[in-house]
Order: sequence, then C-alpha cells, then structure tokens
Amino acid sequence: MKPTLLVMAAGLGSRYGGVKQIDSLGVHGETLLDYSTYDAAMSGFGKVVYIIRPDIEKDFRERLFDRVSRNIDAEYVFQTQSSLLSAEEYALVQGTGRTKPWGTVHAVLCAKDAIKEPFAVINADDYYGRGAYKVLGDYLSGLRCDSNAYAMVGYKLKNTMSLSGSVSRGVCKVNDEGFLSEIVENTRIEYQGDRIVSHLEDGDVYLTGEEYVSMNLFGFTPLFFDYLQGYFERFLSENVCELKKECLLPSCVGEAVHTGAGSVKVFSTNESWFGVTYKEDKALVNQNLKDKTNAGVYPLKLWEK
Repeated sequence: MKPTLLVMAAGLGSRYGGVKQIDSLGVHGETLLDYSTYDAAMSGFGKVVYIIRPDIEKDFRERLFDRVSRNIDAEYVFQTQSSLLSAEEYALVQGTGRTKPWGTVHAVLCAKDAIKEPFAVINADDYYGRGAYKVLGDYLSGLRCDSNAYAMVGYKLKNTMSLSGSVSRGVCKVNDEGFLSEIVENTRIEYQGDRIVSHLEDGDVYLTGEEYVSMNLFGFTPLFFDYLQGYFERFLSENVCELKKECLLPSCVGEAVHTGAGSVKVFSTNESWFGVTYKEDKALVNQNLKDKTNAGVYPLKLWEK
C-alpha cells in the first residue's frame, strides 16, 4: 500500500507577510510545495492531501493544485476556525474575538475522512529533502493501518535555525534504541549572539544546536486519528475561550509516547533543511532550489503536464 502525503498548508503566514505556501520560489516560479510533492511522488507516495483555508482556494488551484493534480492523485480539504467544533463551542469562540484556527493537531484532524492509509505529515513552508521522504515512505509502506508504530524524521537544531528571527521547534530526546522518549515544544528559539537560546515560560535555556528537533515530518497510520481526536477534545475543553493558544502536533506525539499509546521511530537524515518563516528567507530558499536544479537533483521542468 502506497502511503499518502498530508500537507498542512492553511497557515496565515503572519511572520512572512503573505501566503507563503503558494509563493513563487523555484526556477520557473514553482512553489515550495511543488518540490515537496515532487519529492514525495519520487519516493513512493501515491497520493497527496493538502489542508488549506477557503479564502486561498482560488489562488491555490491556479498556482499549484491544478498542475499537481494532473501528475499525482491529489485532493484538498479545508481547515477553518469552526471545523470540528460543536455549535456550542463555536458560539463560545465567537464571544472571545479569536480569529485563528486551532493549530496543527486541528489541521491534521480536518483530513481524517480523506486518508485511509499510512501517511506522512509535513509543513507547507519547509523543504525536507528527498532522502527524508524516501526513508519515511519506505517505513510507512510496510505498516498495517492499525499499527501504532509511528515514525518521524529528526533534524539537528543548528541546521534549522533562521537568521531572521525566532523559530518554533519540538526538541526531542531519543533513546539508545532510536525511539523518541520525549518531545517538548519550544515556541521561541533564536540566536543570541553566536549562542542559541530558547525562551520558555520558566526562563531561558541555552541549547547546543546538536539537539534533534521535530520539523513536523511525522509518519502515522489511520489509527492515530482516534488519539488526535481525544487530545483535541481535551484541549478544547480547557482552552476554547483562549485567544491564541494552539493545539500542537509535537505535544500530542509526546503525550502519546509518554502514555504508551504509540512508539515513534526516529530517523535521521543528511538532507539539508530550509524554509520560509520570514520574508527575508525567500532569497536563500530561491538560491537553494536553483542550486539543486543546477546540480541535477530536479529537472528544469518538474511536471510533464
């Protein structure tokens, strides 16, 4: 069974200042998602599902989806603030003035009905490298749909930093057998001079840069949707009136590991990561994609149609 690629592409892009998931970044104006989808297709994935906002649907189709869907089985689903909420819950939200959806757990749950096979999750604004898709795709292809033996691809923190501002990363601990033992979401990591500091609620913590971090490149089976649903319901019961809190996938995965609801095999990769968190990142991403095309990693024209 070929796995599916699930792409979280409903972000608001507030730090970027625009809809970065469909911004032109490639040699011929391709989006970063063109390259991610192409890498997945070349690595054994049989389908892609994009999670988007309704307000970008027209641009999304014109600038990416209509082209990609001629080359790989593809569909998209919507994430809105009211998705998966009861009428009573949504009424409470409207009273708070909250304008954003509920984070990455909420996003993945929005695709539950579209996925019946093992699947990988990615961010729309990250470049992971084909080797990462290959190792995760091979692993997922061997899983039963009711397995709770999940996986992730980890990257060294120092290779995922931005020079333009702070980043959010799930800092991981991996045991001697190569399985995740802990993951803690750090929502504000940045350079302080030549050091890396994480600003946590309990105070600042300095990091070496050698820590493995989650870039939301996880591999799951459909069984995980049940755990996600329970986690999200608990989150809403405590935070439905909060203006900014988000239900984050790394935190959910960490709880699943801690409670024994699943194991997470951690794969490492030598692939280079880059992404577009800030507008200032765009030029570097454009150059990196150009270099990879010149090196023969990608053809001049990604898609035949």
